[in-house]
Amino acid sequence: MKVFMTGGTGFVGRKLAEKLAQEGLEVTVLTRSASRIRSAPRGVSLLEGDPISQGPWQEKAASHEIVINLAGASIFTRWTDSAKREIRESRLLTTRNLIEALSVRREKETLFMSASAVGYYGFHGDEDLVEESAPGNDFLATLARDWEAAALEARTAGVRVVLCRFGVVLGEGGGALTKMIPLFRWGLGSPLGSGRQWFSWIHESDLAEICIFLIEHADISGPINFTAPNPVTNREMTRTLAEVLKRPCFLPPVPGFMIRLMMGEFGSVFLKGQKALPGRLLREGFEFRFPHLREALEDILARQ
Repeated sequence: MKVFMTGGTGFVGRKLAEKLAQEGLEVTVLTRSASRIRSAPRGVSLLEGDPISQGPWQEKAASHEIVINLAGASIFTRWTDSAKREIRESRLLTTRNLIEALSVRREKETLFMSASAVGYYGFHGDEDLVEESAPGNDFLATLARDWEAAALEARTAGVRVVLCRFGVVLGEGGGALTKMIPLFRWGLGSPLGSGRQWFSWIHESDLAEICIFLIEHADISGPINFTAPNPVTNREMTRTLAEVLKRPCFLPPVPGFMIRLMMGEFGSVFLKGQKALPGRLLREGFEFRFPHLREALEDILARQ
């Protein structure tokens, strides 16, 4: 089977593309700058093109049975009006262009896996959030809701659509841990705000295995929470990471007002969070290799 990916050169996409290729799938990664990438994993080919613009790459995408959409401008920035516009348009335009490409596959079995996030649910304190839970109404929740709605348009062409609601991805060489580990190694790690906000996470290996599981189970569609079954609070995450690194964790929490002052509206992502659970995956029988945070961190740090 052939897989077409957008966002395949990013932190999550690189690892996923490599894993899919190891499983024997032919993977094509769309990138704006193929000439700047020195090498790709075995079984992964690069195609130059801009996913937010129509172009010859759409014809290539249409020749693949599986399309995985991970593209979108980073949310890790101060949310000015222009930044919000870029974050939103990069996701919606890419999704619409992919659906246009897939429209020619009306008579062929096709899977469209489109990234989303647990931010879809908004902020609900200690409430357990599963795929059937209602969406929130803040910026990220509205973005995720509209992004998912755009992806679901592919169903009109008979495409099976899976909405991948990612938690915080933990792994090597990128993501949240690359920013956290240096501070903790210097003994500067501390909770954020109250520390009671939930941290829904997923090990990069489990994320890749979930994708393979969904490819193999053609009866599964719709939203899927890509989160470990045991979310933790920010305080627990802080303590666990310090213990795994064998470093002290004695500093007082970073006050919420300081985070809001530095990050503006984006600071709410760190101060509130979601307690998202993988309800559908557990019902479908998926087995997590890393269901608990400590063993996930120990595995990642042992490989660094």
